[in-house]
Amino acid sequence: MVDQNASGLKSSQQERFPNESAEYRRARNGLLEAEIALRRQIEAVAAQRRALPPGGEVREDYVFEEGEDARPIRMSQLFAGKPTLIAYSFMYGPKMDHACPACTSILDALDGETQHVTQRASLVVIAKSPIARIIGHAKQRGWRSLRLLSSAANSYNVDYHGENAQGEQTSALNVFTLKGDVVRHSFGAEMHNSRADPGQDPRHVDSIWPLWNLLDFTPEGRGDFHPKLRYADGPSA
Repeated sequence: MVDQNASGLKSSQQERFPNESAEYRRARNGLLEAEIALRRQIEAVAAQRRALPPGGEVREDYVFEEGEDARPIRMSQLFAGKPTLIAYSFMYGPKMDHACPACTSILDALDGETQHVTQRASLVVIAKSPIARIIGHAKQRGWRSLRLLSSAANSYNVDYHGENAQGEQTSALNVFTLKGDVVRHSFGAEMHNSRADPGQDPRHVDSIWPLWNLLDFTPEGRGDFHPKLRYADGPSA
């Protein structure tokens, strides 16, 4: 077991890469200190989130549409034996020409993670478009695992901030719990409408978005890049 000093850096061994300079190592060690502090802060925030008191009881057992046959399914049925339901609202309303590229980028990644997530919690993806349109988009993207729902016939999007007062679709991440027969809201990403620091967007769902987390490791960073539904140098991505 390697001892660690108070800073969290290894005291008996330092990482080294071929031909790195002393200047690089000093700067990298300083960055490592910041990374360790960030890791601690992330865990502290996660613990604070888990410690939230029970949220508001869901005021109705929303009825969604699911599958090729648009079968009705109630919110209370979505937990699939799990105590927790994670619900991502993506921007694809009936008046939109196409689904939001940014939301699609998130869901491209979450589709592959679904089998892992559902070992611990139920996961659903909700949009306002008719279910047939949502399924058509999913097939085009090659999604195989995401559980897709239409909220076209209920007020879920409005109630849980997947739609603004003007009827414009917004992305939203919400978590619900089921105890007995009572469904409660546990957490909702609220930074979407918060004041962002200069040069930043609200980043309310960054923590589930691999694209930005990967680009943050590069010297160029995020830049002014935005995901697209299709790229000239390859198939839809």
